[in-house]
Amino acid sequence: MTLMTERPTISGTEPDSFEDLLDALDELDVPDGYKAEIIKGSIVLSPWSKGYYTRVMRLVCQQLEAYLPEGHVIERAPNLFVFPGDERAYGPDIHAADERVFDSDSTHLDGEALSFVAELTSSSTRDGDLTDKVHVYGRAGIPVYLLLDMQEKRATVFSTPSAKGYESRETRPFGEKLSIPAPFDCTLDTTGFQPPVKKNSAP
Repeated sequence: MTLMTERPTISGTEPDSFEDLLDALDELDVPDGYKAEIIKGSIVLSPWSKGYYTRVMRLVCQQLEAYLPEGHVIERAPNLFVFPGDERAYGPDIHAADERVFDSDSTHLDGEALSFVAELTSSSTRDGDLTDKVHVYGRAGIPVYLLLDMQEKRATVFSTPSAKGYESRETRPFGEKLSIPAPFDCTLDTTGFQPPVKKNSAP
């Protein structure tokens, strides 16, 4: 389930700018188990990930760590990156960026400092991950966007960012290897990205 707050009212006034929405997000009392992002002019609350998503995120980070651009770090921390030109603010599941962007006391980090983002879809976030974020991340010039479609069990890497989004993509089912282009120039093994096998209940 995704909770969406359309242009929330604060102190009797309705936010009419992206900056107002960021302020509203900062003041929002986010329920336990949810994260908040700004998507298409609305504050959207999405539930926390399933347990095995943590394993998948750890595997991605472990494999990309050695190929990071100089001065960049890869994290799973709940950071919010802003894209003022598109009036969006996202908290990607995994992100790599110049470490200097984290030397800030602000909760709003520069989305253009990112070199890599990855999103693990859920039934509630999948549409935005497949559409809105592809366009915004590409227009921001982020070199690589890794989309892990947890419902379809396949990985897509988007690259060659442009004003229209991304010009290139490659998709592989979970269990196969996927090329991660520059500035990483490495191969991601998606073995282990599948959900755990459900055990049969005892008769």
